[in-house]
Amino acid sequence: MPEAPRTAVDKALDLVEAVARASQPPRLTDLAEEVGLHRATAYRVLVDLVRRGWVLRAGDRYLPGTAVLQLSSSAARNSLGALARPVLAALSERTGLMVNLQVPEVDRSRVIDVVRPDRLAMISSLTGQALPVHRFAGPLALVAALTPADRVPYLRAAEEAGFPLEGPEGLLSDIEEAERTGFAVEYGRNEQPVASLARAVVTRPGAPGCALTLVGLGPDFGEARLPGLRERLREATDELAHILSGAPASEPPSPSPAPSTEGPA
Repeated sequence: MPEAPRTAVDKALDLVEAVARASQPPRLTDLAEEVGLHRATAYRVLVDLVRRGWVLRAGDRYLPGTAVLQLSSSAARNSLGALARPVLAALSERTGLMVNLQVPEVDRSRVIDVVRPDRLAMISSLTGQALPVHRFAGPLALVAALTPADRVPYLRAAEEAGFPLEGPEGLLSDIEEAERTGFAVEYGRNEQPVASLARAVVTRPGAPGCALTLVGLGPDFGEARLPGLRERLREATDELAHILSGAPASEPPSPSPAPSTEGPA
């Protein structure tokens, strides 16, 4: 059976995909040859793709356009939120705490989803906000999972805000502790009496994709409760890392008893 002729949409998508996967910005001749189009046909399609922002022309070479980059960023976040939502909901139910999902940006992290129980309705969800590393547990956990070179913009932002980097109360000490333990803890640094515990989700060393943060009131994070909360958070971040890595589904571990969220005895 003869192969169906390519439509205009096929040709446009073939060219967008060829530009996106190229190791170096390709020329018109390279693109036409790769996707099997006549040079003149490829040029006509590329003119429209450049006009619509799907491809960017730089001299005689072509790069992914702003429309591709914006769609990729938006789609990635939407997909991450959809995949992570059940994990957030289960973690919130098991701990009785607010749970948020954060992704790293240039020098901050951004909250892209939140599950908040009714009892913590007085605490701001911070949905959509960009958070600095020196005030919140989420970005602290993410920065601690980065390579030293990739930490620089976050450290610079904290320094510009007047937060000390050196010394026992400095940010570098906090990052070192979070890197050593795998968890970041904040007690009221941003807002009294709110406390939080965060852990990065890492599928590739040095490149955390996101972080989960438990948020509640100070007594929720007392010494007696922290080990249980860490274990619940570890299970959730490991589960999300497993999902994001595309590994085959496996039987979830038997749930451990949820830690008490009542005040100190």
